[in-house]
Amino acid sequence: MQRTKAQAASSIRNRVQDLVKTISQGMYEREETIAVALLAALCGQNTFLYGPPGTAKSLISRRVACAFQRPVYFEYLMNRFSTPEEVFGPVSIKALKEDRYIRKTDSYLPKADFAFLDEIWKASPAILNTLLTLINERIFKNGENVEEAPLRALISASNETPDINQGLEALYDRFIVRLMVAPISQPQHFERLLNSRPSRSDVDVSAALQVRSEEWHAWLEKIYTVTLSPETLTIVHLVREQLAQRLDEIGVYVSDRRWQRAALLMKAAAFFNGRTETNHSDALLLEHCIWTHRDNHQAVMTIVADAVKSVGFDSGYSLAEIDQKKESLDREINNELFYSADVYKTEKKADGEEVFRLILSDSFYYARRQSGDVAVFLPYKYMKSLASFHPLDRSGNEIQEITCLFDGQGTCNLTERRSDITRTYKAETRTYTPDILFHKGDRKGNVNNRLVKSMATSLSGIKADLASILRKVTARCANLESQLDSVFVPVEKTRLAISGILEQRESLKLRIKDCERLEALCR
Repeated sequence: MQRTKAQAASSIRNRVQDLVKTISQGMYEREETIAVALLAALCGQNTFLYGPPGTAKSLISRRVACAFQRPVYFEYLMNRFSTPEEVFGPVSIKALKEDRYIRKTDSYLPKADFAFLDEIWKASPAILNTLLTLINERIFKNGENVEEAPLRALISASNETPDINQGLEALYDRFIVRLMVAPISQPQHFERLLNSRPSRSDVDVSAALQVRSEEWHAWLEKIYTVTLSPETLTIVHLVREQLAQRLDEIGVYVSDRRWQRAALLMKAAAFFNGRTETNHSDALLLEHCIWTHRDNHQAVMTIVADAVKSVGFDSGYSLAEIDQKKESLDREINNELFYSADVYKTEKKADGEEVFRLILSDSFYYARRQSGDVAVFLPYKYMKSLASFHPLDRSGNEIQEITCLFDGQGTCNLTERRSDITRTYKAETRTYTPDILFHKGDRKGNVNNRLVKSMATSLSGIKADLASILRKVTARCANLESQLDSVFVPVEKTRLAISGILEQRESLKLRIKDCERLEALCR
């Protein structure tokens, strides 16, 4: 039974892949656009194509419709003089004579399976308001009757996005997929375009590849059974947080409805790639769902790419908690086993003040007034200060004739300046460097062995957790490219996700190495 399911999944993927390849023939640099637009149609979502005139937007719509068996297709170029009759059908004269207001909708949008509305934002409010209900609820109010619209997907196009103050936000929000269609950029593709015939809108798609109506409905039900992986949910949360933090900067608001439909698109991508759970490559499709204007398109792409790259495989462990525990142990080990700063040879006065003892020879005037060498005391508290001070004598009195100043490097400069009525002395400076008993980083002598053993045990637990995560990530990294390969995402984009996962694996190895370093300190 399991083998049959795997074969069926592979068959769907191969079929959709061949379908994308067939309807993309001759469409240079449009393969991704067609693939994503087809994906949207396969899961009943609407697509907005943004780009200048002459970039094959209408052709893309017709090619997508060719993927389906005998579709009823409607296409219309909007303008400010367009009337509802041209989109929804003319009013029935016969019905009017019977005092009924009914439109003849055959061959018009209410009866179409697929539709393309070009320059959609130029339509009148009367058309756009009716369109809102039709594409959202798939119903059309025809006089007193409410008709069910068979519309599977609507593709619209424009070289502009709706202005904020036009009241079109609700309609724009219904277009879950938004695709940039730019002019051909690669010289070799442009030259091939110049040397080729105009692309046909009705490509020959075999009946075996075309999607039948009953298949479409059956697939739609199966798409809902696909689950969002923990990694996908993490990516969504990261993107959502970034959009919230940068709302004032890039101005992108994503409604709950749009997030839900974007999730459906990711599930559909997983399903048509033969999977029952989404992955990083499916999450990359978010870049087509949440931008609102060409000015924030690049920012949104960067946010999504960064989120996908930063999220590796979910392991069931919280790396943040593990890192916090390891960093806490690192600090504890260094505090308990090693000196965190140089320890100097000092004395304590009767009042508890810590001081350096310095013996002055008779080179200083103050010393020459005494019999032999003189001991003075430098308060330790001034060592980290750049303030000048006077040394103390044995009684704790300041010796005003001498001024001291630490240089911030552990050396103290002592300067004597004095004159009296009989003799005048020039200022003399001497330096004093306190003796260091233990240097920063030296291992302490008397250490609690029980504490050391406890820290080593905690480290072993953290190292075991990291090793378990590494094994899981390494196992899932097998055949990574095939896992993330997608019909709807270019290879260069999936490589971004691959690089992020490989970085996760390397970062785990570095964490384990760091645990081994800390273990060595505990020995």
